[in-house]
Amino acid sequence: MSDTSHPPQLRRFVQVDVFTAQPLKGNPLAVVVDGAGLDDGTMAAFARWTNLSETTFLLPPTDPAADYRVRIFTPGGELPFAGHPTLGSAHAWLASGGDAKKPGVVVQECGIGLVTLRRDGARLAFAAPPLLRQGPVDAAAREQVLRALRLRDDELLDLVWVDNGPQWMAARLASPEAVLALKPDFVSMAGLKLGVVAAYPPGSPQDFEVRAFVPGLGVPEDPVTGSLNAGLALWLQGAGLAPDRYVAAQGAALGRAGRIHVVREGGHCWIGGDVTPLVHGQVRL
Repeated sequence: MSDTSHPPQLRRFVQVDVFTAQPLKGNPLAVVVDGAGLDDGTMAAFARWTNLSETTFLLPPTDPAADYRVRIFTPGGELPFAGHPTLGSAHAWLASGGDAKKPGVVVQECGIGLVTLRRDGARLAFAAPPLLRQGPVDAAAREQVLRALRLRDDELLDLVWVDNGPQWMAARLASPEAVLALKPDFVSMAGLKLGVVAAYPPGSPQDFEVRAFVPGLGVPEDPVTGSLNAGLALWLQGAGLAPDRYVAAQGAALGRAGRIHVVREGGHCWIGGDVTPLVHGQVRL
């Protein structure tokens, strides 16, 4: 329950569009810049109220190596890590006057620990966290995924874990058209956090088409998903299925045009994207 001993106060609030330079084409994120003092119940209630895929709260760090701490909530619960909230929160922290300890680098503290961000030209990019679980999924999970995606077994080229905290699994299909044509059965998908990916032909404007389904967290389909793309990048590049530098598209099925810029460099896989601020103001919490 919310802590009623602290009266509501006005707190800085921003809403940004992540993974797009064009307003309304990415994944929106609500950020409470002054999150200190809010209890868990209030954070969760505000995330349900915004009804966005994620709402974040910026807090003082508890790790001396971090620049700030973030808590990430969906309408259905808290996440230890998520990608578009990482980029959007870092942008909001910097825009609100945040001063990083190291020039050109921002260190975020979140549920999985420390996440490093850097400037990649005009974009922010975060270092993909290591996979906590990888490799093929078991036969029972494969059968559930086939039912949920309404696919035949031969249409599913790969099904692997790409779990970097949010427990993602990834399905690879033969074509981007097959990805965009999916009409999932969300009842059969219960309990899954499922990404789907396919490669475009060489010479296309983007290299991969991605979709992400998380019905258990109140997000049947996520518009653009940084954590999933981070896991996908480590798997695809590690398996020789993607080059060291590529662009993934996500969100077309929802009328969005998100673009995720992936670069493997300096021993890290960097997941970058544009952030477009849309709303500045105050919220009474």
